[in-house]
Amino acid sequence: MKRAAVLLLSLLLLLSQTACLGLRQINELALVTAVGLDIGDKPDTVRVSVQIIRPADARGQTGAPSGGTGQPIYSISAEGSTIFDAIRNLGRFSSRRVYWAHNFVIVMHEDYAKKGIEEMVDFFTRNHELRMSSWVAVTPDRPDEVIATITGLEVVPGEAIDRLFRNNHIVGRAPASNMMNLEEAFLSSSTEPVLAKVSLKPRGISNKKPEEHGSLEQVELAGAAAFHGDKMVGWLNSKEARGLLFFLERLSSGIEVVRCPNNNSEKLSVEFKEARTKVTPSFPNNKPHFRIQIKTNADIVESGCGINLDQEVRLETQKKLENQLKQNIMSVIDKAQNNYHSDFMKFGDVFRNKYPTEWQSSKKNWDLMFAKATFDVEVKASIRSGVVKAVGTEIR
Repeated sequence: MKRAAVLLLSLLLLLSQTACLGLRQINELALVTAVGLDIGDKPDTVRVSVQIIRPADARGQTGAPSGGTGQPIYSISAEGSTIFDAIRNLGRFSSRRVYWAHNFVIVMHEDYAKKGIEEMVDFFTRNHELRMSSWVAVTPDRPDEVIATITGLEVVPGEAIDRLFRNNHIVGRAPASNMMNLEEAFLSSSTEPVLAKVSLKPRGISNKKPEEHGSLEQVELAGAAAFHGDKMVGWLNSKEARGLLFFLERLSSGIEVVRCPNNNSEKLSVEFKEARTKVTPSFPNNKPHFRIQIKTNADIVESGCGINLDQEVRLETQKKLENQLKQNIMSVIDKAQNNYHSDFMKFGDVFRNKYPTEWQSSKKNWDLMFAKATFDVEVKASIRSGVVKAVGTEIR
């Protein structure tokens, strides 16, 4: 009986010790939803900007609760010798401990990205609170302004950028870059990182001043930042980013505008769907060669041609769509080879998988070999029941 009482008492003590262990009250934390990184004003410093949500005021855009400010977010910045140093300096004027588990996005200024992102990748992958699904982007604008710009639909700007990324597969004008695939490319010997571009555009219309079109800045997700190693080497425009996505992701759909077959001054809107990409490497004369085959279905969703869309018109539209998609792909390959000398399209991955032995002797000089590689690009589109012979183009 005595032993049973001692055992029961011990169990009660254990339960009391484990209950609420590590509990953190929400009113004691600064919940970060977006992060901005930029070069500091002082030499060799970094500026960290964080967007902190106000739970009491984030319930809606109109009217604040009693005692609230009405502002759903609170944004602050601090500088330091390193990212961690800057974050610790945030504690000088943040009354709550910075908490990263709810962060949606990390936005870097292009000048910061051009200096190198190794420190950024190291810090945010070591931070156990940060989700590896957090989006990562580069901007030509001030990161602190980007993460603090409130859109007309979402209360929290970080959540608005998160939704832009989640719906990006519909538009297909930027890569869906997050910490997981950034770290994967950063550590890889066969591919280079590429991150989405976000920027501020005067696209919003004020309800109070509708005559002032574009009086409100909105965040736009379009284009990409190309890297070589840990340094950004340049931008890809939205058309080049569309060509890039055929190799990085499976595009569910996309819109291309082509000229009418009978009138070049009028246009057709064509939606392509279920694009399938196949890259076949070869190694003739110790020189990489890649055959790229893309097949897709498409629908004409808007016509300004003023003619019946008969079989002949559909076939001609298919040719125009094929040539336009091929041009986008050729453009991004040319820029990767000749402008940036960076294989961010994962051709090295494809070559390594088929030629593992040759890759061992080629990986140290892959940048030079990639610059001399040749490509055959074939695009085959099918609009309804129309069929057209694929057109091939070679890039040297």
